[in-house]
Amino acid sequence: MTDIFDVIADGTRRDILQLLLRRTTEGEAGTSVSQIVTDLGISQPTVSKHLKVLRDAELVTVREDGQRRFYSLAVEPLEVVDDWLVPFLVDAFGDDAPNYLYPAGPLPDSAAHAAEVVGRAAASAKHVVATALKRLGA
Repeated sequence: MTDIFDVIADGTRRDILQLLLRRTTEGEAGTSVSQIVTDLGISQPTVSKHLKVLRDAELVTVREDGQRRFYSLAVEPLEVVDDWLVPFLVDAFGDDAPNYLYPAGPLPDSAAHAAEVVGRAAASAKHVVATALKRLGA
């Protein structure tokens, strides 16, 4: 599998991922290549080339409907980036980490519930680790 950081290093691929995220939060069940071309103002061959890289990295899924293909964001591979980045934010900001505003809009109910569950689990794990370190005198 391609290194996720190499994949998202390209600005055009990041633009495609952001577009797919935005359209997903707007309730779209997939975005066609022609919609991506129109929205981003880049050529169809360029979009297709970047979508292949994103497919190979499993960052997008594709659904075929006749001659048309509809792409959707697959966020699971981005967890690698999140796992790598979060320690830097925690080290840099601690509990005063900035509250980032995402322009994507509200999450669907199922995603909001999952985020809440994950957030609670992370807070609980942080508390357990902090308590253990205090007991060890670290």
